[in-house]
Amino acid sequence: MVSTHNRDKPWDTPDIDKWHQDEFQPEHNASGQPFTEESNFMTLFPKYREQYLRSIWNDVTKALDKHHIACQLDLVEGSMTVRTTGKTFDPAIILKARDLIKLLARSVPFPQAVKVLQDDTACEVIKIGNVVTNKDRFVKRRQRLVGPNGNTLKALELLTKCYILVQGNTVSVMGPYSGLKTVRRVVEDCMKNVHPIYHIKELMIKQELSKKPELANEDWSRFLPKFKKQNVQRKKAPKREKKVYTPFPPQQQPRKIDMQIESGEYFLRKSEKKQKQMDEKKEKQEEALSAKQQQRQQDYEAPEEESYENPLKKRKHHGEESKKKKSKKDKKDKKALE
Repeated sequence: MVSTHNRDKPWDTPDIDKWHQDEFQPEHNASGQPFTEESNFMTLFPKYREQYLRSIWNDVTKALDKHHIACQLDLVEGSMTVRTTGKTFDPAIILKARDLIKLLARSVPFPQAVKVLQDDTACEVIKIGNVVTNKDRFVKRRQRLVGPNGNTLKALELLTKCYILVQGNTVSVMGPYSGLKTVRRVVEDCMKNVHPIYHIKELMIKQELSKKPELANEDWSRFLPKFKKQNVQRKKAPKREKKVYTPFPPQQQPRKIDMQIESGEYFLRKSEKKQKQMDEKKEKQEEALSAKQQQRQQDYEAPEEESYENPLKKRKHHGEESKKKKSKKDKKDKKALE
């Protein structure tokens, strides 16, 4: 068979958006007949969402009626159900309706959740509850994903063009497919102790590089930051020395009453015991007072000073010694002449 891979394709022009999805119309259903089987999906919702769902259920019904999808709200079981009807012509719209009720159950507001019915919007519910076993650590990492005043979440939404909602043990994401993939990677890394700011920096650089057409066919790895893992030194727990095992129990410590009997304190009267306690207290007070007084007296002790000699006296003394030496020398010279 002749290969057609390298043949010219005049219809394939650069201005064609290959990722664009045309809206599914009734005429696209070639047979024009209803589906042979009914498809339905059901999802449960928590008790605290009941009041909100009751208030917006009329709007949900109107939105799904446009696509000929039937819906039902069961407050007894706490469930929402969507199913196809005889007029349904789009085979993929039931999956979109399933995503809608799933998002409503995860506390996504209806004006935002209804956008999932559009062809260019997808959704994903990321489970984060089983990643970290320690509850305190889980709460800290989840809060790290939200950031102070929700700034980290806002930055991620702007860079990925997705709607992100952190609720309980799940993260609900809505947006284009490329954005969903990026958000999932950021969320999973955050729960594995990788701060989202590293991914945000990388996404910001990629966004700036995408604006330059000359870099479209080049490798961007040289522009992206490379973060090294730093092992923070933690204080090691002191090693406990292993005690020598002995089958015999330790010697029993004497009781307080036994010690009082040995010292004779047990047989004293109450007044004598009280007097003894007062005497002991006075002795301690006197010892503390004497120690304080000694400490205070140390401040008043004069420091040792270096001895000071008057230079004038030094000169006089030196002059007298030189005169004595001269007189002795003169006497010796006289004796030598004689």
